[in-house]
Order: sequence, then C-alpha cells, then structure tokens
Amino acid sequence: MKASLQLRMSQQLALTPQLQQAIRLLQISTQEMEQEVARMLDENPMLELTADFKNYAADSRAGASTENDEAAESDGEEGNSITESGNSVTESIEWESGSAAPSSSDDENWAYPEPAAKQASMREYLHSQLAVSQLALKDRQVVGMLIDALDDRGYLELELAELAELLPAELAISLDDLETALVQLQYLDQPGIGARDLGECLTLQLKVLPDDTPHRELAICLVTQHLDLVAAHDFARIRKILRCSEDQLRAAQQLIAGLKPRPAAEFDRTVADYVIPDVIVEQREGKWRVRLNPDAMPKVCVNQMYANILQQRDDKTGSPLAAQLQEASWFVKSLQQRFETILRVAQAIVERQTAFLEHGEIGIRPLILREIADALELHESTVSRGTTQKFMRTPRGIHEFKHFFGSGLVTESGGACSSAAIRELLRQLVADEDTCKPLTDGRMSEILAQQGIVVARRTIAKYREALHILPVNLRKTL
Repeated sequence: MKASLQLRMSQQLALTPQLQQAIRLLQISTQEMEQEVARMLDENPMLELTADFKNYAADSRAGASTENDEAAESDGEEGNSITESGNSVTESIEWESGSAAPSSSDDENWAYPEPAAKQASMREYLHSQLAVSQLALKDRQVVGMLIDALDDRGYLELELAELAELLPAELAISLDDLETALVQLQYLDQPGIGARDLGECLTLQLKVLPDDTPHRELAICLVTQHLDLVAAHDFARIRKILRCSEDQLRAAQQLIAGLKPRPAAEFDRTVADYVIPDVIVEQREGKWRVRLNPDAMPKVCVNQMYANILQQRDDKTGSPLAAQLQEASWFVKSLQQRFETILRVAQAIVERQTAFLEHGEIGIRPLILREIADALELHESTVSRGTTQKFMRTPRGIHEFKHFFGSGLVTESGGACSSAAIRELLRQLVADEDTCKPLTDGRMSEILAQQGIVVARRTIAKYREALHILPVNLRKTL
C-alpha cells in the first residue's frame, strides 16, 4: 500500500481557557464566585477592588482607557455596572457583600462579620450540670461515662450489662453502680435524656409533670403499654382495652403530642446558611421586572494605573505583566457575561411564571429548559448552568431558578398543570380535610378529576410522600 499525503478541512470546537473560565463562572454559586474573586485578587496584581463606580472600556490587551459611566447610571442605582437589559458590557463589576465596599485592595480594610456564638452541645451541657451536682466523685465519674455513651438523640442504646462487661475490672464498677448512675442521669435537668427506648423517654417526661396534671396517669399507661396502638392511631381498640371515654383519650393524646421524642434535638441547632439572591423580581407599572442584586455583584476591575504603565512600555506584549493584564481583562469579561446570562434567564422565567408571582405555588406552569433555551437562542446546557444554584428574590420568597422548572400533566380541557401546582393542591386538600375522616389517596384523585385534572392514585401517593404527608390512617385523630 502506497503512502500518500492528503489535506482535509474540518471544523472542531476547541474549549479555550477563557471559554472554560466563563463556563465555570456561570455554573458556580454566588458564594463560590466570591471565593474565586478573592483568589484572583490575591494572585493577579492587575485586578483591584474599587469603592466608587468606574466604567472602563473593553480593551482586552492594553487594559484600557476610562469610558464614561452614563450607561451604568441609567439603571437608576449607583454602583450597578450592568443595566436591566443586560447589554452593558464593562470591565468594572461591583463587589458588595452586605457592608460598605472597601476603598482599597488591602485585606486589612475588610470588615469581616463576627462569628456566631457557639452553642453548648448536649454532652457539654450535661457535664456542666454534673460538675455542680452533689454526687460523690465516683458517682460523677460513672454518670459522666454514661453521658459520653449517649447517641445524638439523647438515648442510651448500649445495654448496661454489656457496658459493665466492657469496663476494666480495676475500676470496680458493678451493674448496680451503672443502674444507679443511669437513674441519676435521667433526673438531671433534661427530662428524657438517658432513655433506652421511646416509651421510656416519654414516660420520663410525663413523670416530671405535676401529679395533678389532668390525664397524666392515662398518658403514662399509653406510652408504657400501648405505644404501638397510639402510633397506629387505633383509638377504637385503645378505648376498648382501657375503658376510657373519647374525651379522656383525646386529652391524653394531646398531652403525649406535646412531649419530645428526641430530647437532645434542641442541642442540634446548626447555623443557618444564608442565601444571597442573584436577582430581584419587582412589579413596576403593572409588569414584572428583574434586576440584578447589587449585593451579589463583586466590585472588581482592571487596575488602571498598572494598565497605563504597561501600555507605555515597548515590551507590553511579551512581559509576564501583559499576560496577567490580559487574564484580568478576560476574568472581568467572564463575570460580566455571567451576570448578563443570569439576568436574561431570570427575565425569561418570570415572563412565563407570572401566575406564580400573582397566585403562589398553585400558579406554577410546566416549564422545561429547552423552552428557555429556544427563547434566548442559547444552548440548553448554558441555561442549565445559569439556573443551578442561582436564586431570585420574589414577593413570595427566595426561590432557586430550578424551582420554576418541572413537568406537567394534561388536563381534560387540553391544557397542562405542573406537578408543583398539583402538590400545592394536595397540600391544601389535606390542610382543609376533616381530621376525623381524612381523605384517602383515591378520594383526592377523584376531587382533582372533578377540577379537570386527571391524576392516578399512585401518583397522588408519590406526591403525598414527597410532601411528607402521612397516610390516611396516621392522619386520623379523635
């Protein structure tokens, strides 16, 4: 076979570093973007934070001369470098993180928020109580060992006999010592702690109530002997066994419902994660408008002084500073592109979900990524990145962009009803039902069918479980 040389032309998409950077910046969340901006500020001297709004021309190689900022000021908010239409492309982006923007790039000038006070854990709280108790030293040591053996719920799952076998013989701790220490632990100032099962946990909480508490003894009988029937809501059988009236059983059940099945839950308070919305939805002159949230926009720009010095040098195309200047320019432009894409996607979503803004969850219509991508002439993957971990603040709360996307079911009239609207209808049906005769999944399916929404019973069950709504037999009350 004779070798030959052929010339062939073909097209191939190449992901340049700049394109990869733009894609990554679009996909990350606002918090991750702030971390990326902070990293770039540390690594690239050509970037700086600015306190005042400046509008720089988009000269990608030289870093540019100053432009006027009339386009940004037309937005009506000082410091917002992207207009509502998303067409203003500048090299200055604001950084505002809840407090006043720094006036220089010095990290010392940043006002970091003070960390929240750390809450004592369950074990720390119990050990502090044990330290001020009047128990003997050995008793405190044994009780402290039981405290360390508690699980996160506050229960002692390990059997005392098993625990006694695990202890070294030289400690001379008997099973009787452990049983006495457990009683002492259970009577610390946290009723229910140290229980070995749910029934004992509820019993301990009921026993600390005053003796004259109405129906206290009946409630203790229920949690110690008939807890399985209470959980199954088998009230008819309970009344037959205990020979009590419906009113007495209802009062005892309400007493039990006020107890804590997880007595250590109040110590498990995690610090809330605050979401900074990327856009704000407002109604202006009868129309719903979307604008970028200034608190989510970093105030960063190309260092103009360094750019001008480099522009006057002869070797401005080959020096390391020139590469850093170009990188800084690309980074700022990528941030601008990120915000413009988010703004366009948010506006397209709002235009299609105005019923939600006016009527709530029940007004959400079916929406898929392809519909937004076709309307904005973007690739579906771009829309997917622009909706991931992006949030909008609406008059009905803060929601992730993904919240407004979902499939739907065809109605009898030929229209479509989104799955989110169906879930909201189910929530309303359960909230308004007679708790003595709660609605079955089949009955809720019939009610929706009367409204023109055909939903199978198994679909109702799936949505009900997603909403954490109990089955009909567990929703029944006296």
